[in-house]
Amino acid sequence: MTVLISQLWLVILVAGVLCWLASALIHMLLKYHNADYSELPNEPEVIAALGAKKPAPALYTLPYCKDMKQMGEESMQKKFAAGPVAMIAVMPNGMPPMGKLLSLQVLFFIIGSALIAYLATLVIPAGSEYMTVFRFAFVAAFLTYGWAQVPYSIWMGQPWSNCFRYFLDALIYAAITAGAFAWLWPS
Repeated sequence: MTVLISQLWLVILVAGVLCWLASALIHMLLKYHNADYSELPNEPEVIAALGAKKPAPALYTLPYCKDMKQMGEESMQKKFAAGPVAMIAVMPNGMPPMGKLLSLQVLFFIIGSALIAYLATLVIPAGSEYMTVFRFAFVAAFLTYGWAQVPYSIWMGQPWSNCFRYFLDALIYAAITAGAFAWLWPS
């Protein structure tokens, strides 16, 4: 018997909220993501230089290259060779709006769980065995929460160690999601 996504509202909420709680524990208790960022040795000077120009919130690249044709120009190649080569995310000034950000994070997990639920309804019938549901939901959740990190290490200079820490997060979220789906899958 086909499972409707409307039958999965509880598992979507349970998986989403449990993943959000796991994320909170990872960042507040385990804190292994503290290693994701490094301090510039000349931070005050960089802050002063960026602050003087007041850049709008955006993602900036150094050196800036308008299109791929420019990469072939000798002057652009010299800029890349001389360095630094960087991507800088400029955010609005002030303390991060934690209430808004935490709400968006829980929404991220709930929408991710809804997408996993939709996929599951396409291939898993009602009454399927626990491990059948678990395996499918685990892979779908890992792809949802982890695999997209790879291009950040390929193209944007994110250290591969950061990527692997996000993979660890994704494995945790995948196990939680898979357990919730397998436990609450309609019989």
